[in-house]
Amino acid sequence: MEYFKRLSISAVIVAGIILTVNGGTMKCEKKPFGKVDGKDVELYTLANAKGMAMSVTNYGGIVTSLMAPDKFGKMGDIVLGHNDLESYVKINPYFGAIIGRYGNRIGKGKFKLDGKEYSLPVNNGENSLHGGDKGFDKVVWNAKEVKTGDAVGVEFNYASKDGEEGYPGNLNVTVTYWLTNKNEFKVEYSATTDKKTVVNLTQHNYWNLAGEANGDILAEELMLNADAYTPVDAGLIPTGVVAPVNGTPMDFTKPAAIGSRINAEFDQLKFGKGYDHNWVLNGKKTGAMTHAARLYDPKSGRIMDVTTTEPAIQFYSGNFLDGTITGKSGKPYAFRNALCLETQHYPDSPNKPTFPSTELKPGQTYTTTTVYSFSTK
Repeated sequence: MEYFKRLSISAVIVAGIILTVNGGTMKCEKKPFGKVDGKDVELYTLANAKGMAMSVTNYGGIVTSLMAPDKFGKMGDIVLGHNDLESYVKINPYFGAIIGRYGNRIGKGKFKLDGKEYSLPVNNGENSLHGGDKGFDKVVWNAKEVKTGDAVGVEFNYASKDGEEGYPGNLNVTVTYWLTNKNEFKVEYSATTDKKTVVNLTQHNYWNLAGEANGDILAEELMLNADAYTPVDAGLIPTGVVAPVNGTPMDFTKPAAIGSRINAEFDQLKFGKGYDHNWVLNGKKTGAMTHAARLYDPKSGRIMDVTTTEPAIQFYSGNFLDGTITGKSGKPYAFRNALCLETQHYPDSPNKPTFPSTELKPGQTYTTTTVYSFSTK
């Protein structure tokens, strides 16, 4: 990624954008990445004026790398993934992808709308996870480069047909990834439908602020702006209760090392071999941006702040990584070598009438925004 620092404004770009801002250079370049289902897959590499860089592909909207500085100014890749498209197609536990139509789990793969029952693929025990067998993470999106005065990005578009993976309605989805000159990864989502449906989109980066393939995340310190969470059953489906975190290992209202209580004798931690739960964010107002989380790695000094318009966040501590996947650095991704912070509505909301609704009707537009901001100390 030092390439981006050395590239001058006089360089020839075959396909891409170059903008000069405050003496620095923003860039977006595109190159072929392969084919899936007979469709061309491209790899877009974005760089902001501060030297931060991110690569993304229109297969699944996957973030394949994200280079962020540590406290010494050294760049490092802080997301898990693969170097080639074939590996993403062959084995990918949602590394870096857009998740939909419904992020997280729907109990027993069924829900009702207006009295009609819909059946979804069951791909996680007896439940449906992350949109089914071929969710938005496994399709080729239409994509184009976009820019503003202080950001470069890629806009992804996908038309999900009525009945796809069992969901009703033709759903037109747009997801835009931005890399800003404030060292932010910004994700904007929108969707419309021609029939009542349910929608819960999220982004599934596996983060390790010490650097991918650089050990586990147990020493990283996490703060979640949430006084409550939704307990789950043995299948990781919310029971419908919203419970206080106070006095439990689920309390991250003050920064705590992830490993400090992850092995505590607490039933909720046994079901998913660690953290894999939905936290209810404090002070939510519809459509308002809220500070959801802060992640800090003491070794590298990297900090990631998460703000969102969503009412909740899923913290997953990489419990199902088991060393069978070899990553970008040629090293296996082992138990708890990364974590996910997925902004969202609550899991299984279509079957929990007391949870915030995920229904989308014709004439309405689903919109949500999440920003991952990077700094150091």
